[in-house]
Amino acid sequence: MTSYDNETTLDPRIAGRLKRDSKGLVAAVIQQYDTHEVLMVGYMNDEALRRTLTTGRVTFWSRSRQEYWRKGDTSGHRQYVKGVSLDCDGDALLVEVDQVGAACHTGKRSCFDEGGPLPVTVGHREAADAAADTVIEDGAAGAGHGGEPAHDDGTNDGNDEGRA
Repeated sequence: MTSYDNETTLDPRIAGRLKRDSKGLVAAVIQQYDTHEVLMVGYMNDEALRRTLTTGRVTFWSRSRQEYWRKGDTSGHRQYVKGVSLDCDGDALLVEVDQVGAACHTGKRSCFDEGGPLPVTVGHREAADAAADTVIEDGAAGAGHGGEPAHDDGTNDGNDEGRA
């Protein structure tokens, strides 16, 4: 595994992979490491990510208070870091945690429990979709080139801008 130097600043090899919004933030999806339950979404700038990677506890940047906050320091509902991954576009983080108590500020286990489900039309797979689930030996799914899945429009240009 590659060694990174995040001692005083976020390692430039990590920082260079991040695609930040206009305020310098990246969305961080927080997930319970063993059940995969999505607990909440927060935002991190480079320093919050550096602290998360080096302290074993999750740190966010508060957009409303304009300050760092470490989950659980006041509530006791701590998040212990188990892993952090960057998505393919560099604009979102997946932070796997061991959550103590509620993740939501309302006292619910998950912020998505509090928000609740929305009405949807449920989609169903077609028989032809099974081919898209095949796994290539190198671990990548799909039928793209170089281990990358092809897009629905048949392209594989490595640029998902504008694609949902």
